[in-house]
Amino acid sequence: MSSVRGQLLVATSAIDAGPFWRSVVYVLDHDEDGALGVILNHPSDADVDEVLPDWAGWVNAPGCLFEGGPVGLDSALAVGVVADVADRPLGWQQMTGRVGLVDLDGPQPHDGEFLGLRVFAGYAGWGTDQLEQEIEQGAWLVLPAQEADLLSPSPDRLWHEVLLRQRGDIRFWATLPDDPALN
Repeated sequence: MSSVRGQLLVATSAIDAGPFWRSVVYVLDHDEDGALGVILNHPSDADVDEVLPDWAGWVNAPGCLFEGGPVGLDSALAVGVVADVADRPLGWQQMTGRVGLVDLDGPQPHDGEFLGLRVFAGYAGWGTDQLEQEIEQGAWLVLPAQEADLLSPSPDRLWHEVLLRQRGDIRFWATLPDDPALN
């Protein structure tokens, strides 16, 4: 399987519980050693200004900390979409296109450098061949990402929105009830 870096993993009904239920994961990195991503549609109750007050003014609405995944919950990870890749802000590491990791211990950005920024507690991680196996087993749909997915002002609707914009039968996943047994 080729790398799914820069794409979305959208959970199917094969994942019926836990942190990945109805999740939309942006894949930041994927190679022969495994994969790393962040869950885009799990906002937490904590605001960024409570945890990282210096960064609160830079995050997009909602200004909360997001639950990025079940790994490394004691650390924060920031993902930023830059306005211009050629003018890289200090502390920004490109992952794909205009999307990259932001060093939260680094300098504050300047106005206009970022189109948006999100802060995640934890991340999603897969070991060697683990993600490939889960995709093969039907747990994930691999779909094209849009930069707007990373900065959605309505993260609770993102799973449905991503599925609805697809062509063909994949759109029908958006109509799946929360509990398929009640269908």
